Amino acid sequence: MDSVKELNIKEMDTTEIENVKEYYGSILKSNQDLKTSACCTLDSMPAYLLPILKQVHEEVKDKFYGCGSPIPFALEGKTILDLGSGSGRDCFLLSKLVGPKGKVIGVDMTEEQISVARKYKDFHASQFGQATSNIEFLNGYIEDLDSLGIEDTSIDIVISNCVINLSPNKPKVFSEIFRVLKPGGELYFSDVFSNRRIPLSLVQDPILYGECLSGAMYIEDFRRLLSDFGCKDFRITSNSKITLHDPQIKQACGKIEFYSMTIRAFKLPLEDRCEDYGQVAIYQGGIPNSESVFVLDDHHEFEMGKPMLVCGNTAMMLQDTRYSDYFQILGDTKHHYGLFDCTPEQNSSTVSNGFGSCC
Repeated sequence: MDSVKELNIKEMDTTEIENVKEYYGSILKSNQDLKTSACCTLDSMPAYLLPILKQVHEEVKDKFYGCGSPIPFALEGKTILDLGSGSGRDCFLLSKLVGPKGKVIGVDMTEEQISVARKYKDFHASQFGQATSNIEFLNGYIEDLDSLGIEDTSIDIVISNCVINLSPNKPKVFSEIFRVLKPGGELYFSDVFSNRRIPLSLVQDPILYGECLSGAMYIEDFRRLLSDFGCKDFRITSNSKITLHDPQIKQACGKIEFYSMTIRAFKLPLEDRCEDYGQVAIYQGGIPNSESVFVLDDHHEFEMGKPMLVCGNTAMMLQDTRYSDYFQILGDTKHHYGLFDCTPEQNSSTVSNGFGSCC
């Protein structure tokens, strides 16, 4: 398998990058030109974001391609990096949410997309009542953030919306993510995943690749990759199967199943299994737009004031991150009681069973 991975990266770095640039820069004129829903699924956007979305310019929305809504909570004053920011839709939403003391950095390799985003910086600053824009758009590669001047441990949150699958060098992308994240920082991204490894013949198809299908990560390889960078536990917040309607694409993909998933991971020294230390988490409320209930993942929903038994990893995610201001954690890791049963109570998708430590 390692030799295949290496072959894909070496043979496709230049070709695939240029194909993706052409597909999103020249071939696609708007998201209506996509042949599948993989890069533009209709996951419902949280209601609190809709008023902000109405203020976003129509051209920005028309030229935006995404497969989820990777906008986490508790963003005020934070520095957020959007990988593959495209026309800037998510960056503009984040600009409003981080406030005047926050900062948003968008990175995209497609000049046509970056030019659209830069064109409307002042427009959105005016829309949001900002004296100056708090967004910076950089034309470059998500595999090489260092060349763009993004320093080690300088970012609070990294987001991405259906872009990492388009990279021919995913290990480098995640290496850069964990380099730039601060300790306790969060990666929160939506992307396309598959239930098996994609054959090289499909990976080399420029349309399937541009449509966010043949570059999809096999979920178990993704789990192993994050583990290589010290991230032993990630969480799934949403997961929906992608339906292929185009007969030719459906036939080419055969039995491969694709899923649009939103995932959160933290730069924390987590364990590779959920361990029981008898800890209890209590949400104290106060997170904007999530005041009474906070959803960490697909099986951790914290109701304000209600104590909830949690594993050591979950306790760390709430205690050693920006969420610590909103949680009380009772207990510590001095006493160990074995494995913690942190399995989702219900999950209809076979692709997500057993992922991560707590998912």
